[in-house]
Parts: sequence; structure tokens; C-alpha cells
Amino acid sequence: MLKVEELHAGYTGSEVLHSVNLEAADGEITILIGPNGAGKTTLLKTIIGLVRPTAGRVYAKNKEITHASPAEIIKLGISYSPQGATLFPSMTVKENLEMGYYTLSDKRALKKRLIEIGEIFPILKTRMHQKAGLLSGGERQMLAIGRALISSPKLILLDEPSAGLDVGKQAVIFEKLVELNKIGIAILLVEQNVEKAVKIAHRAYLMSSGDMKFSGEPAQLAETVLSGVFGQ
Repeated sequence: MLKVEELHAGYTGSEVLHSVNLEAADGEITILIGPNGAGKTTLLKTIIGLVRPTAGRVYAKNKEITHASPAEIIKLGISYSPQGATLFPSMTVKENLEMGYYTLSDKRALKKRLIEIGEIFPILKTRMHQKAGLLSGGERQMLAIGRALISSPKLILLDEPSAGLDVGKQAVIFEKLVELNKIGIAILLVEQNVEKAVKIAHRAYLMSSGDMKFSGEPAQLAETVLSGVFGQ
């Protein structure tokens, strides 16, 4: 589904990603972990077209998307939910969901997707006409994920969806991610809750200082790498 080859990217005067390689397969949950400042968010932004790479290539469905715009990438079936459940607090839940459909024009399909998102997240169905700013933290995160799902993606990039949530709400989010994967949506998940992320993943990557330090089985990551990076 997604392949990143020797990717370099960053911001003016500062390279953040150094020859990064990563693959996220159809039907799988791929986790990307690492300490703060490792470059994980920059990698997601580069994949979705918000940050321009300086070298390397990105492919989706064997089509190169290295220099594609976010709108073009969304139309290929990839969506992105940024860190912090960034929403429009003065807009309703329904209006926030519709913002995820801005690159598409089929209003009949949009109406169907709103119904489907309500089935995935029943709490949102009951909040459709409520202001997003009045939602709880867990509800805001569900809305952010729902907005990323509204375009019917085959792959969703999620940046720390459990951040700031209590243990109970984190558990709900992880359960929903497993449910989404079971209905055929691949997930590339950046997550600090490593223990829970490893349990739901099919493959795992570890980044540090803009370099990929590990790729392989989640259990192997937990056993051989995790204690050395996060155990300090």
C-alpha cells in the first residue's frame, strides 16, 4: 500500500529525516514509535504532502506520490489525522466531518459516509449537531479519526490518537483502531503508548533522531529494543 524509500525531509535549514525507509501493507496496522523529536510527525506530514522531501521517494499502490499534493494523495486513498485532534471548535460535529470531504464532490456519497461514521462511532451520531468544542477529549479524538475516515481511505495515518486521554478512553481508541483494521483499513500509527500499540500491530518501526533504528515484528521490538530506548 505505502512504501517510503531513502526519504530525506525537514524544514528550512534543518534536515529532520535521514534516508528513512518504511512500508505499510494493505490490511495491516503498522506502528511507528520513538522518543519526542525523533521525526515521526515530520514523516507523516511528508507522506501526506504537507512537507516536501529533499530526496528519496514515496509510493502508494505502486504509484509515486513523492511530490503530489495532499488533495491528490487523499484521492488515492490515504488520509491523515494530525496530533492533538485538531478540530474547528465552533463548528458542529457534522460540519467537522464534512471538512474531511473537501477534496471530493459527490454529495450523495458524503451523506452515506456520514451515516457510516455514525455507525463506527455511535457517540458521534448522537452529537452531530453539537459544537465540537463541547466534546470530551475522547469524543474529540473519535471525531478527528472520523474526519480522516470520511473520504473512505484504504490507509489512514494517525499521529498519537491516545495522547492526553485517560486509560479508559485510550482503551476505547485502541479498540476502535482494531475494528477499523478488521473492516479493511490499513493504519500507520504513531503512538507513545508503546505497550498497547505493540499488542495491536502487525509490524513495527522505531525512529530516533530522524533515522530508522528498527523494523520488524512488534514482539521483537518489545523484547530487544523497547527497554533500551524507553526504559531509561
